[in-house]
Amino acid sequence: MKQDMMKQELIDILCRKSFKFSKEPSFKLVSGRSSRFYVNCKPTSLSARGMYLAGHLIFNEIKDSRVSAVGGLTFGADPLAVAAAFASEINSRPINAFSIRKTKKDHGIVRWIEGDIQPGQRVAVIDDVATTGGSTIKAIERARTEDLEVIKAVILVDRQEGGLENIQQHVADVSRIITRDELMVRWQELRRMTSDEERLTNDD
Repeated sequence: MKQDMMKQELIDILCRKSFKFSKEPSFKLVSGRSSRFYVNCKPTSLSARGMYLAGHLIFNEIKDSRVSAVGGLTFGADPLAVAAAFASEINSRPINAFSIRKTKKDHGIVRWIEGDIQPGQRVAVIDDVATTGGSTIKAIERARTEDLEVIKAVILVDRQEGGLENIQQHVADVSRIITRDELMVRWQELRRMTSDEERLTNDD
């Protein structure tokens, strides 16, 4: 399946399961600000088809970076990292997954990161949504405290509110899979299609 077809199908799933829009800024964000846009990727990234598509699209972004592992801050990045690792094995280019804790483990081996990963390895940090980029930057910083070489960041959905630019101050190679504008365009198309179908049904 071609990458552009996968992306379009993932956009459709996100529009159905994860994206909401309001004419008034009625959605409260983590930053405390209110927004007209809300994106919760978890219903998509934890669905079978959404996980499959996101995993392959993220793998495509990192496969040429010579990274040995991919991961990010729990919980948003976890299903994406696992999906990308699974896709990498299918494509005979194995890349392990890792998860970065929100609080450091205080027993056993005290560390921020869980996974089959060793200091000095080259890694990509991923996140499901970027607004200001704060959670991605936190993940990058924590990965580096564990002596991982973060060479790339990938964002599944960029809300286009300055997050990517902020992340680029911490790692030069940053890419996104889907933008808020792309979601908005498709969301409006799907609403029009639904309205047209309802009108035809009522006419019958």
